[in-house]
Amino acid sequence: MSPTASAARRPFHPPQLAPSPFPYHPGSLLSIQDLTLESLNHILTRATALTNQDPLKRDRILAKRRVALLFYESSTRTRTSFELAAKALGCDTTLVSSLSSSIEKGESLKDTGLTIRALGAEAIILRHNSSGAPWLLEECTRLPVLNAGDGMHEHPTQALLDLRTILAHVRPGVTEVNADTLAGVTVTITGDILHSRVARSNMLLLPRLGAHVLLCGPKELLPELAISEGPGVSIERDFEAALRKSRVVMMLRIQGERLAGLQLDLEEYKANYQLTGDRLRKLAPQAIVMHPGPIIRGLELTAGVADGAQSTILEQVSNGVAIRMAVVERALTAGMNGGRA
Repeated sequence: MSPTASAARRPFHPPQLAPSPFPYHPGSLLSIQDLTLESLNHILTRATALTNQDPLKRDRILAKRRVALLFYESSTRTRTSFELAAKALGCDTTLVSSLSSSIEKGESLKDTGLTIRALGAEAIILRHNSSGAPWLLEECTRLPVLNAGDGMHEHPTQALLDLRTILAHVRPGVTEVNADTLAGVTVTITGDILHSRVARSNMLLLPRLGAHVLLCGPKELLPELAISEGPGVSIERDFEAALRKSRVVMMLRIQGERLAGLQLDLEEYKANYQLTGDRLRKLAPQAIVMHPGPIIRGLELTAGVADGAQSTILEQVSNGVAIRMAVVERALTAGMNGGRA
């Protein structure tokens, strides 16, 4: 038998890839996929415990620990809630903005991160306009890095606070999640899916707990070639059909700053995809309404819906402080007892 024929009969074994080295630090949160169910439950439990704890005792947990907030993009909710969360635990915080630092002079992310570490920061909270930036920062600093949104990739703490909000309304009283916790719950995410890191993190998290995520929007903002349907995730172009199935309706902002080259008729978009009070009453009277912010009233949803009884938008903001307290605590204490929370 020839060597060629013998080789053809041998079974093919794909090359074994080395496991990903990320995250390097056990307290980092780079992707929602970093979290096991055990870690997820730990964060949810600690978020509640820290929220209910006496503030005078809580601010001793991480007293005088140093946390840097490194923000390359503007932010109100995420930046402020991370800062308040860290301070509630007793941390000293400093904000490094791209508009008021050497970043403006062209300093690289690596050199900025190394400088922050040399100044004594023990953890870095990063928001960056480039997907993958938190991984680079963690690799060069080896500090715990918390991803506060990277480009069009992920926003893991937003998915966690969204989950906490959903559980409070859909599964009240549940203190521990598993693969069936959200079975039978349809979460419709509508709007600029293509550019949404919020949508991506929720798509990765919610189906793990049994939810069905329904993506809705026009082809310009939800191209089928760019968004993969998979277990627990599907596409529905008809907004009203999606609303009829929904227990949770999550509206997204049209990200004008990322729409270069896309032709989108806003009036047509509003006619087809705007969440109005009439649509909500007729098609999803029991659904809760969510939005990661900032809201553009009169575009993706009306003012009446944003301020209405079904809206949980401000509740999401409050949950952001709770979740981020738990995540900051995890960043600065993970591994201290020989394991990872």
